[in-house]
Amino acid sequence: MASVPVCMPPDPNTKAPAYKPPPGACDAHCHIFGPGDVYPYAPERSYTPPDAPLARFKQLQRTLGLERAVLVNASCHGNDNTVILDAIAQSSGKYRGVANVDAEIADAELERLHAGGVRGIRFNFVQHLGGTPDLDEFDSLVQRVRPLEWHVVLHFDAADLVEFREMLRALPVPFVIDHMGRVPTNDGLEQEPFRILLQTLRMENCWVKICGAERISSMGPPFMDAVPFAHALLAVAPDRVLWGTDWPHPNIKKHMPNDGDLVDLIPLYMPDAALQKKVLVENPHRLYEFTG
Repeated sequence: MASVPVCMPPDPNTKAPAYKPPPGACDAHCHIFGPGDVYPYAPERSYTPPDAPLARFKQLQRTLGLERAVLVNASCHGNDNTVILDAIAQSSGKYRGVANVDAEIADAELERLHAGGVRGIRFNFVQHLGGTPDLDEFDSLVQRVRPLEWHVVLHFDAADLVEFREMLRALPVPFVIDHMGRVPTNDGLEQEPFRILLQTLRMENCWVKICGAERISSMGPPFMDAVPFAHALLAVAPDRVLWGTDWPHPNIKKHMPNDGDLVDLIPLYMPDAALQKKVLVENPHRLYEFTG
């Protein structure tokens, strides 16, 4: 696997943020990586992450003042969801998961994932992770998770919002678009992908995550140019917006964020305490059915 790119590690010195999240606040987009000797990385992976195990994630949450989490199983673990299932099992109901699956998965395995705290499946459309999935398989899996009342998480590049806008309008399940659609801030609020994202968010089954500021920013830390994009999304559908860190930030090429800085963007995104509680506590609780 010498040719597989190795990711930058996350910032090891997480700042304690000045902002204090409300009780029950949720990081709705984060990952657990390995350790690789316990949870092996998939041979066919497109990148190798540094180990970012559960113990380190728990420490991160304590530093940031967060209590709940949605663990998104990343493509480097392939379709083996053991790493998130084990973490959820140790969380006393405070974690939920989004799984990676393929068309070969049995219905009994979907039921097992549901019992283990999974509430959605994720599809990567972004070019650096392989591009558009098989759309027949995509449609089949969307139909198969409907009886479980799951949602689908869509990791898009900005151009995908244009290409797949009609597909999004036809989706029969709730869906969540990652990282503000990865729209580059230097293309402005009027760029076509972002206009389509705002239009799509008006649909009752569409959710968007205001995370990934470090991925869309053209200015670099502390990623202030992402704030107007978050404002615009929150103005459209405050009941269907989620927030997350994206720790440990796989495939960042330039500015590895400090997660304390990302938490301190929250009051800039939403100065109102009631809106903070809605996005950080109430919205993820409703979508992910937390019990802890």
